[in-house]
Amino acid sequence: PFFVNRGGLPVDEPTWERMWRHVGRIHPEGERGAQRVRGAADLPQIPIPSVPVFQPSTPIPERLEAVQRYIRELQYNHTGTQFFEIKKSRPLTGLMDLAKEMTKEALPIKCLEAVILGIYLTNNMTTLDRFPISFKTHFSGNYFRHIVLGVNFGGRYGALGISRREELMYKAPVFRTLSELIFDFEEAYRRCWHTLKKVKLGHCVSHDPHSVEQIEWKRSILDLDKLTREDFRKELERHARDMRLKIGKGTGPPSPTKDRKKDVSSPQRGQASPHRRNSRGDRRPSGEKKPADSKAMPDLNGYQIRV
Repeated sequence: PFFVNRGGLPVDEPTWERMWRHVGRIHPEGERGAQRVRGAADLPQIPIPSVPVFQPSTPIPERLEAVQRYIRELQYNHTGTQFFEIKKSRPLTGLMDLAKEMTKEALPIKCLEAVILGIYLTNNMTTLDRFPISFKTHFSGNYFRHIVLGVNFGGRYGALGISRREELMYKAPVFRTLSELIFDFEEAYRRCWHTLKKVKLGHCVSHDPHSVEQIEWKRSILDLDKLTREDFRKELERHARDMRLKIGKGTGPPSPTKDRKKDVSSPQRGQASPHRRNSRGDRRPSGEKKPADSKAMPDLNGYQIRV
């Protein structure tokens, strides 16, 4: 049923092409069998999960539960191929466009896609801080990687995501510290006979869906083989403190957007360019006149221009 359009909606062709190539490699009939499934008229309609819509009065914890419920309804992708190509180096605006595509196609997803989708669905929750949390574990001679979207609301930590294991995705925002949240994930891994080896923590993600900034995926990399238990806890709390300080300072000027990017001057501009001369830092007091440059300034017949 994963290869059938949900509700008969059209699906982006590149996504289907990736699926057909995968089917052709593992199935004897290859694309012909996939085309028969795609063209069958008697297949049951797969319900499309509805993107959650919230009233302004809906509390943030209830919104998070609804977002997690939507992610869960998309189901985990067990097919062996990833339907959406996610490059972590892409700017946030490009990843948000991809998340919008996920909601339209409503195909099964994996953990990284769930993080991007979680960011997209919580962008309007401006009082909610979001940051990526990556795990590296060891089991039976192999290493495994997983990622969730950490959240912080009102000083309480939680997580959004998807996994094969119920205990490795959603965490309600009830943990008093970041270390309590991470230790809870560690205990969940222990119940699955996995040993936690590394934790990577990113910084808070912008709420501006048009930002051209990149997500900071690994601000802190914590190797549990090199840290004592107490040092591990201290490093987690240090990272939480750094995030609070960054938010408290407002992180400086607003992030550039698509529209702002067009207005940025070329890096090849000379030092004497009008753009730099008229910048805010070079303004003079209103009573001080700026010397005229006969080569750069036209004859203005006595008129003065103030910037």
